[in-house]
Amino acid sequence: MTEREIRAGEISPGLNPAVEVKTAMAGFLKEFSSFQADVKQSLQHQEERLTMLQKKTMTWGRPVLSAVPEENAPHRQAFNAYLRSGDDEGYRGLSLEGKAMSTAVAADGGYLVSPQTADQIRSMLISTSSLRAVANVVQVEATSFDVLVDRSEAGSGWATEAVATTETATPTLERIQIRLHELSAMPKASQRLLDDSAFDVEGWLAGKIATRFIRAEASAFINGDGVDKPKGILLPAKVANASWTWGNLGYVPTGAAADFATTNPADCIINLVYSLGADYRANGTFLMNSKTAGAVRKMKDADGRFLWSDGLAAGEPARLMGYAVLICEDMPDVGANSFPVAFGDFNAGYTIAERPDLRILRDPFSAKPHVLFYATKRVGGDIADYAAIKLLRVATS
Repeated sequence: MTEREIRAGEISPGLNPAVEVKTAMAGFLKEFSSFQADVKQSLQHQEERLTMLQKKTMTWGRPVLSAVPEENAPHRQAFNAYLRSGDDEGYRGLSLEGKAMSTAVAADGGYLVSPQTADQIRSMLISTSSLRAVANVVQVEATSFDVLVDRSEAGSGWATEAVATTETATPTLERIQIRLHELSAMPKASQRLLDDSAFDVEGWLAGKIATRFIRAEASAFINGDGVDKPKGILLPAKVANASWTWGNLGYVPTGAAADFATTNPADCIINLVYSLGADYRANGTFLMNSKTAGAVRKMKDADGRFLWSDGLAAGEPARLMGYAVLICEDMPDVGANSFPVAFGDFNAGYTIAERPDLRILRDPFSAKPHVLFYATKRVGGDIADYAAIKLLRVATS
C-alpha cells in the first residue's frame, strides 16, 4: 500500500482501527440493551410473583378477630331475629367457624346464645364476684366434680442394721364431691321494645342476666347451705383453732363479746394470720365486707403504724399485714358471735366448678305481651381443704 492511499483513507474496513472500535461499541451497546431488558423482565416477574403470594396469604375468607363483632354478621342477625320474633330460620344452614361458637345449640333450635353475649357475662362475673378471683375455678362437662384430698402422711421410722423393719402407716385418700346446681335468671321485655331496631337487645340481656347471676353466686359462695346451691365457706362447723379437726373450720377470737377489743385490737388479726399453716400463709388473702374493712384499716401496731396499706399501683389490691384484701359484701358484719373476717389460701381451700355454656330460652307466650328470656347456668362450689381457711370470731374466746 502506498503512502498516498493511506493518507486518502482508502483502506478496507477490516484493516482500519477506528472502524473496528466503532463496530465493537455498537455490539456492546446492543448486548447491554438486551441485558437491561432481561433484568427489567425478571424484576417484573418477581414483583408479580410477590403480589400473587401476598394475595394468597391474606385471610379475606376468615372473620376478623375483633373484640366487637360486626353488626351485620350472619350469626348476629340470626340471633337478633330469634330474640325479637322467635324466628330461627336464620340459624338453619348457617355455617360458622368453630372458634366463633361458645355454647351448644339444642336440636330444636330453642336454646340459642350469641358468643358475644356469653363472653360479656363471663367477664362481668369474674370482675365482680370477688371469691372467683381467689378460688380455684374449673370447667367441667359432668354433673359433679370430685376433688381427691390426701390429708395423711406415710409413716416412717429409723432403721438399724440388724433389726427387721416394721410396717409403717399408709396414706389414704378422701373424696370431696362438688355437685353442680342450676343458676337461673328470667328477665323480660315487651315485644314492641324488641321490635325497635335501635334497641341493643344483647347488651340489655347480658346486663340483666349478669346482675342476677353475680348476686346469687356471691351470696352462695359465702353463705350457701348446699341445698340447690353451692356450699359457702361459712357453712361448716366452726371450732377453736386449738382443737381444730378435719371437716371443721378453725377460728380465733377478737377478745371482746361484740366488737374488736378496746386494748390492742390488732392482736386478733396477728393471731388469725399465724393460725394458718406456713404453706398456706404464703398465698394468704383476707376476705371481709366494706364495713369491717373500715374498722380494720384504723388499727395500728404498738409503734403507731397502720396495719392496712393501700395498693401503690392501679388495680393492685389493698394489703393488711402484707397480705391482699378482697372486699366481699356478703361477709357478715362485726357482731356478737359473727365471723366477719376470713383468712386463707382460697385457691387451695375453695373450688368452684361450672359448665362453660350458658343457655337461653325465649318464651313469648307465658307473659304476653312481654317476652321472657329464661337463662340458666350450672355451677357448684365447696371447701376442698379445711386446713387452708381460718376465721375470726367476734367473741371473748
